[in-house]
Amino acid sequence: MIAIDLGSNTIRFIEFDGKLWLRSFEKIVRTAENLHQSKRIGQNAVVRIIDAINEAKGHFDFTQPILGYTTAAMRMAENADEVLSTIKSSTGIFFEIIDGKKEAFLTLNAVRYRLKTLNIEPSDFLLADIGGGSTELTRYNSAHIQTVSLNFGIVTLSESSDNDLETKILEFKHSLKDHVGSAQTILVLTAGTPTTIAAYLNGMDYESYNPNVINGYRLSLKDCYRVYRDLENMDESARIRFVGVGRENLIIAGILMVTAIYESMGVEEAIIIDDGLREGIALDYYKMS
Repeated sequence: MIAIDLGSNTIRFIEFDGKLWLRSFEKIVRTAENLHQSKRIGQNAVVRIIDAINEAKGHFDFTQPILGYTTAAMRMAENADEVLSTIKSSTGIFFEIIDGKKEAFLTLNAVRYRLKTLNIEPSDFLLADIGGGSTELTRYNSAHIQTVSLNFGIVTLSESSDNDLETKILEFKHSLKDHVGSAQTILVLTAGTPTTIAAYLNGMDYESYNPNVINGYRLSLKDCYRVYRDLENMDESARIRFVGVGRENLIIAGILMVTAIYESMGVEEAIIIDDGLREGIALDYYKMS
């Protein structure tokens, strides 16, 4: 089967047969571009999504079962039904809008599945998934699960002015206070920003990215600060090499959000996992955990 995660910035595909992860593909589509201003998904974003799906058809056999979910951007957009209808009529792919709780649960399942394969099975951890339009926080404690979805994402924050971005980061830190736990809790990070930081530290750029190196990587807060300084001092073309086209103006806000989580918890290190919602969709299809 093929699982598809249409996020607020990226659309991600993966093929799974119930035993092995097969082909994968992703494309930056900037679904949430200007969403916080217009409250609508723009026509340019719709075209990018349709083009990405058609490109993916060159990588996968689309006659097998396909399950597509979409998240924060579509939850917020006033024209979500119209957009999803256009995508379906143009590509044949239907996307179901899922709420933050289901998104967090599926992502947690994928992360726990990957941690198990790495022989890392903490009984108490906080999973933070920083998306384009929202951030999902999931506290896992001996099978007890608590989730919260915060309306802060790298796309919406990146579209703020510099002064406004500083204010938004402070608001984000304030919203974290009641949800992140303490330094005794292990922090696990997934999604594009922390994996990009880890990739940079491992000498990879966007084209040479290898999730097998990233899964289980221990990322220090000190190194997050260093990567922030490095990327901030690069010109746009140099930054694109490491983060990909469409992320060059998002990564700064993303790293500030990542470091805000460390600082709010009082931790100096996090475990990085590449797997996320798309893998969770596939595992759920086969009823695996």
